[in-house]
Amino acid sequence: MKKDDIRYQTYVNILKEELIPAFGCTEPIALAYAAAKARQTLGALPDRVLLQVSGSIIKNVKSVIVPNTGHLKGMPAAAAAGIIAGDPDRELEVISQVPEEKIKEIRAFLENVRIDVEHIDNGHVFDIIVTEYKDSHSARVRILDTHTNIVLIEKDGSILYEAAA
Repeated sequence: MKKDDIRYQTYVNILKEELIPAFGCTEPIALAYAAAKARQTLGALPDRVLLQVSGSIIKNVKSVIVPNTGHLKGMPAAAAAGIIAGDPDRELEVISQVPEEKIKEIRAFLENVRIDVEHIDNGHVFDIIVTEYKDSHSARVRILDTHTNIVLIEKDGSILYEAAA
């Protein structure tokens, strides 16, 4: 197949879309990414967190060690890592650079902040909604269908960004 063949270009485009760097298992990293983005939007450390996730996320995150957390596992650990140490600009490498002192902060956050997990079924296999609260303020981020596909960013009930689902 020649490089100017439409099929070749189609294959290359698919690979560019699918092959992106990730640090760790992609489902917990996507959850950390959403949590980091919500923290950035909130502009403060949350005092309560709600994780609403589809069944495939629950299945694929519940027993996975989250990198750079001192061997913590599960959805609350992934969210806490994103909130405390995540850089949302790094997308799926959101927690690739976590200093040792931040690992202690992640553990303390898990011990002191309520993180609720709810199963949702909105007709999507891959669906993550992270809502973070601080006093009377809130921020919500939704990732849908693929690991970095943010379709909603909301602060205090106002939509800052929305893309077609």
